[in-house]
Amino acid sequence: MKNNKSLILGIETSCDETALAIMHGFELIHQITATQWIHEEYGGVVPEYASREHEKLLPAILDEILNKTAIELSEFDGIAVTRGPGLAGSLLVGLSFAKGLAVALDIPLYGINHIEGHIFANFIGQELLPTPFLCLLVSGGHTQIVHVKSMEDFSLIGTSRDDAAGEAFDKVARLLGIGYPGGPLIDKLSQSGNAKFHHFPRTNFKEGYDFSFSGLKTSVMYYVKDKSPEFINENLADIAASFQEAVVDALVGHAIKAATDLKLNRIVLAGGVAANTRLREKISTKSKTLHIKVYQPELHYCTDNAAMIAYLGYWKHLKKDASSLAMKAIPNLKLSFRN
Repeated sequence: MKNNKSLILGIETSCDETALAIMHGFELIHQITATQWIHEEYGGVVPEYASREHEKLLPAILDEILNKTAIELSEFDGIAVTRGPGLAGSLLVGLSFAKGLAVALDIPLYGINHIEGHIFANFIGQELLPTPFLCLLVSGGHTQIVHVKSMEDFSLIGTSRDDAAGEAFDKVARLLGIGYPGGPLIDKLSQSGNAKFHHFPRTNFKEGYDFSFSGLKTSVMYYVKDKSPEFINENLADIAASFQEAVVDALVGHAIKAATDLKLNRIVLAGGVAANTRLREKISTKSKTLHIKVYQPELHYCTDNAAMIAYLGYWKHLKKDASSLAMKAIPNLKLSFRN
């Protein structure tokens, strides 16, 4: 396996996905992601349970990925691990596991920003990144528009002033009694619904590219409050589709306006909500008429995964930018924006 390219093991435990991946240079060799379905019955992630699951799953997944790839631990040149943002306990489990491996193998440790991983997940396997571009980063915890000038030069130009888009999906799913996780369930349900069934409000600020989804969530709450259970059940797909359309309209409208204003001809989708069917469809259609190319990550790179962590670990390995073994988890870690 080994040649002039290095082998990097990536570890991702920021929330409720336990994931490992192996990168050989820019090439993904294999990845495994274990979803913790234990949280489904609670309608959301229970942090303590997430930490316990990571502790149980990490050793087993490591054994599995080594067996499937026939790679020995001694062959690795570095360990990349998510240091934030995320749940404190989950991050600590992954970080401790990575530190133990790095010390035992006497190889460098690379702390990775989870958000940055999502941004560059589109380019796994590519040695040249087509920067600059505009990134629409949409997840359960973040909704941001980022002007990416280079691998290390970012500028935040838009963000949600309240709920993230993914958070709004989860909250509305609970309101409608659909279940958890809200985003994929609403997406699937909406495909059989009429997006014009009801017009929910779109919040637009006079200046800038900021988002707001709290008012939209409240609008859905008041809409269903006066409706009978029979009405809601009968029109559930239509209500879900109408809500989803309001979210997608805001995301696509802001992203395209920002790209046009900045004269950028590339838009990159990132984050868990980037898997949304309607978002992918609408931004592609709207962008095509403006000659803007849209990069959409493969679905398994939209949700939390270790491939994106290992990928950035390789970049850090090339720059000899190793982290200290004293590195701490940072649950509220931000992107290091430079304007």
